Amino acid sequence: MAPTQDLYDVVVIGGGPAGLTAGLYLARARYRVLVVEKDDFGGQITITNEVVNYPGVASASGRELTATMRRQAADFGAEFLSAEVTGLDLDGDVKTVRTSRGDLRCFGVLVATGANPRRLGFDGEAEYAGRGVAYCATCDGEFFTGREVLVVGGGFAAAEEAVFLTKYASHVTILVREDDFTCDASVAAPAKADPKIDVRYHTVLDGVTAGQGGLTEARIRDVETGETSVWTPADGGTFGVFVFAGYVPATALVKGLVELDDAGYVVTDQYGATSVPGVYAAGDLRVKHLRQVVTAVSDGAVAAVELERWAKQMSERTGLVPPRPVDTAYERREAEAAKAAAGTTPAPAPARRSDDAKAARKPGELFNENVRQQLAMVFGRLARPVTLRLELDGTPLSAELEGFVTEMAKLSDGKVTVERAADAPADENGRAVFDADDALPAARPCVRVCVPGDDGGVRPTGLAFHGVPSGHEFNSFVLGLYNAAGPGQQVDADSAARIAAIDGDVEVMLLVSLTCTMCPDTVLAAQRIAAGNAHVRAEAYDVAHFPELKDRYGVMSVPCIVIRHGSSEPTVEFGKKNVAQMLDLIGA
Repeated sequence: MAPTQDLYDVVVIGGGPAGLTAGLYLARARYRVLVVEKDDFGGQITITNEVVNYPGVASASGRELTATMRRQAADFGAEFLSAEVTGLDLDGDVKTVRTSRGDLRCFGVLVATGANPRRLGFDGEAEYAGRGVAYCATCDGEFFTGREVLVVGGGFAAAEEAVFLTKYASHVTILVREDDFTCDASVAAPAKADPKIDVRYHTVLDGVTAGQGGLTEARIRDVETGETSVWTPADGGTFGVFVFAGYVPATALVKGLVELDDAGYVVTDQYGATSVPGVYAAGDLRVKHLRQVVTAVSDGAVAAVELERWAKQMSERTGLVPPRPVDTAYERREAEAAKAAAGTTPAPAPARRSDDAKAARKPGELFNENVRQQLAMVFGRLARPVTLRLELDGTPLSAELEGFVTEMAKLSDGKVTVERAADAPADENGRAVFDADDALPAARPCVRVCVPGDDGGVRPTGLAFHGVPSGHEFNSFVLGLYNAAGPGQQVDADSAARIAAIDGDVEVMLLVSLTCTMCPDTVLAAQRIAAGNAHVRAEAYDVAHFPELKDRYGVMSVPCIVIRHGSSEPTVEFGKKNVAQMLDLIGA
């Protein structure tokens, strides 16, 4: 059998705990596996501040836990791709997974796309989403510092996140539809015992109303008596609502392809096999009793072992052999340990190939070896040079941005250069003065992405970041350079035509938080459009450093998207958007 370079044994759709575990098991068994994730590797658990019920781990944030899972999978040779899966061709021995970055061929498919937060439909929920109604305590809790909040729900998430919200809120009231919490008593106990938390049982939220500055009243109902009442915060001010009412399975991709139950969950056997041979499902999108990280991990492991057998059978039937993992980071460490035990000195290990492995940093380095390798790959694909124009204001944050951008440019082999505009005048607090009434305020510090102009100089593109594009925004910033300097990320033909057809000036302001896992995709979508059409500007602002903008637009959730066409009044939207959804907002 001859190796086939563009073929995978298994493509895993979804990079949460189930998908990462499957990637680990398959790679460890020396099968070629690719994990595709459109959002943030780690899944929904990354927005959980503290996980204390995962066996063997006393306490960790969801992000820390899944980052470890990903490193383990990468060390065994699993591959990763940030892309959106747009379609599936599941016929035949070799299946095709269509993505925003090209088609993938494989023997088996594991669907591990998880679930999304459920909306309840109470009056005002859609109208005030992002302006008082929120779904992520980690992303949006800080916006309610010193205010009261209502938490709606009686499960694991409601109990755990209510306790987390006490770090910010002056008081938390939990509305539970049932007579008690529906999660384990040990999970609910901290919420019940917290002096900053009240629990109201057999109570639901019917609606909210708002006044100046936020939500002012909530209409609640006792489901046993039918009695309704108006709830207001004790201090007479505004409040927030956090909804933790379960999840809706993310199964739109496989609807009509595999069997689903009436609620939209994938029907599988005990091994994760769906109604289509070679297609498995794992994690929260499956029909099952308990949806927790530990069960998702179990699903991923069980399905992976079954897919090993499937891939082996398909390889024998077709005569095709995907290139399997060799010389992995795990094997190199084992070899070094064996040499050390034998009293020999091991040779220096080659750098890991994983795009999430964390090599040790040298003094003064901002980027570890593996991030440097990723940057080198992106910079190597640039079709034209990029200039990063810095607009600074003499603050420590400006110094941080300048150091960050300068070191990144050093890794580009001359393809990325840095130039510095004159510092802006500062106020008595040392902050640059800017007009917050501008459609896209010239808030500093800022880095603007520029490319060669027709006059021999450089011209700004429509891409800029105000603040330091680190944290979750690092990937979107780097991909923004790639989109601005070509060839850029692929978009489907319809989206490409819609981008090209935009003929009026559009300005998109993206208010983000570096801790938000939903913001980078939204920034990337808007900036992908701006990179493809000179009429569009898309600038991101770290809302933590620009409170004037937060107050102006009443931002209580991120990402916040402010869109202005020409001199018209801006429209404000909230929530994660892909390219097609952003084009809908723009009206293209």
